[in-house]
Amino acid sequence: MDGKDSICFYQKAPKSKDNPNIRCNYIYPLYGMDGNRLTEDFPEDHLHQRGIFWAWPRILINGGAVSDGWNLKNFQQQIVDIEFRKQKEGGVLKTVVDWKSPLWEEGKKACLKEETTILMFPKVGHYRRIDFEIKLKALTDRLTIGGSDDEKGYGGFSVRLHHPDNLKFRSEGGIAEPSAAAIKAGNYMNMSGSFLRNGGNGGVVIWCSPKNPEPFQSWILQKKENLQNAVYPGRQPVSIAFDEPLLLKYSLIVYDGEMTNRQIQNAMK
Repeated sequence: MDGKDSICFYQKAPKSKDNPNIRCNYIYPLYGMDGNRLTEDFPEDHLHQRGIFWAWPRILINGGAVSDGWNLKNFQQQIVDIEFRKQKEGGVLKTVVDWKSPLWEEGKKACLKEETTILMFPKVGHYRRIDFEIKLKALTDRLTIGGSDDEKGYGGFSVRLHHPDNLKFRSEGGIAEPSAAAIKAGNYMNMSGSFLRNGGNGGVVIWCSPKNPEPFQSWILQKKENLQNAVYPGRQPVSIAFDEPLLLKYSLIVYDGEMTNRQIQNAMK
């Protein structure tokens, strides 16, 4: 909460509509500036998609697939520690999550440890900012993660929006159009439309830190299926070194009215 305003809810307890879709460790719902719910969970077209989440279709050890964290197949997340505290900048949520698979060590040991920090700032004028720092530490040698093995290469930080029919995408280069494959469009994406309860305009910005490993300017955008994905690493899997965690940073800006490129840049300073 920010005063009386709802910001978001972190899903700690496992949720499921049927056994293959058990999930936890994600944000749902995310609220707009007027309290409207902006995200979806268990959408009928893709039951595995969930609010704000970070997941990869291919988790491999020694080149063999052990989990699909995107579609929730052979994928188990155990939250081993969680802490929330207030500080001068805002509210800070820290989590430690073990990733397990029945196909590796019979699911008795974790193959990867995730440490995530979510910083929720108080609203400033007509917007609010939320920062995500996701640290992935391999607990075994030769662990890799990758996007889908197709032209989309989807995987990484994602938002399942309950978006309006007049949804528009804009990045620093101007209007962006959804495509069957990932597009290059700068390190942030502004999604605007009639997000407010009264039909008024608002939106959500996904910001990828320029300090993230390449690619950080690749996007899967959808108007029909409502999932927006900041693609990383894409179709080609990347290795997570045993002694060097993979660090990924993203931010969300939730706003009402309009937000220009200059305003987005200022909000992220």
